[in-house]
Amino acid sequence: MTDPISDYLTRIRNAVHAKHKIVEIPASNVKKEITRILQEKGYIVSYKFDDQGVQGTIKIALKYDPRSKQPAIRHIQRASRPGLRRYSGFDNLPRVLNGMGIAIISTSQGLITDKEARIRRIGGEVLCYVY
Repeated sequence: MTDPISDYLTRIRNAVHAKHKIVEIPASNVKKEITRILQEKGYIVSYKFDDQGVQGTIKIALKYDPRSKQPAIRHIQRASRPGLRRYSGFDNLPRVLNGMGIAIISTSQGLITDKEARIRRIGGEVLCYVY
């Protein structure tokens, strides 16, 4: 596997399309931080880290609307990839759905959302878009 973040996003996307309640993903520090941000912003219900084995796993409980059964994550897409990295300064950060979605940015201060990066006035690598 050459791009573990793309694999992470694809597993979530496939689980949402298949209407699964829980998805299990191999763990890494970047994936743990992306999961934390998704939970803080209300895109997933909860998560659990299992440190058993060499790498460990992340179990993510996906969030759906109780009445319409629509998923909270309607679209999740990789922005920067190993073959073409996407960097932005704080003044050129992308706005996802005019502020309704989030972009996850890798900065010198860790992984944060595009809104937090604008407030802190720092740029970085745009990892993915979620809405």
